[in-house]
Amino acid sequence: MQNCIKLLSLSVKCNVRAISTTAPVAGKRNFRKFNVYSKRGTRVVKEAQRTMANPPVPIQKRGVRDTGITINGQYVEIPEKIPEIIVPDLTGCKLKPYVSYKAPEVVQSEFTSLDLFNAVYSEKIMADYKAGKLEADGSSKEPSENEQLTPEVALMRARKTGSDIF
Repeated sequence: MQNCIKLLSLSVKCNVRAISTTAPVAGKRNFRKFNVYSKRGTRVVKEAQRTMANPPVPIQKRGVRDTGITINGQYVEIPEKIPEIIVPDLTGCKLKPYVSYKAPEVVQSEFTSLDLFNAVYSEKIMADYKAGKLEADGSSKEPSENEQLTPEVALMRARKTGSDIF
């Protein structure tokens, strides 16, 4: 019971409320959020950064990676670390680099299986029907290359890279 009284009195003493009339910052500012990389340090620190291999304050490189390493005070360039930028030759390209915000919005409906059938087979079926080249079961007497495919070969061609470009 006495332990409870001691804890109670301790908790009452800890919760002391006070009113402060000074500003919360009191003249202190957090300068760590202001990144002034090349201006920090005395002349001694800057000289150490130039001469020492591992200076006490490392040199801030602003996100740029080194393209080599220092061995025995000599900087050795590594060709594999130099970025190679590959740019395509765009001479004769009719495309412009800018698309205006005034360009009309393109709204396209979903491409369904019926649309695919109409795009691939409908013209051939209509031509065969008008010429009377259909069998009694509706198959063509002179099938095209696409009509002769087995389901396995058609599936393999559909899953091949670049098959969506036609």
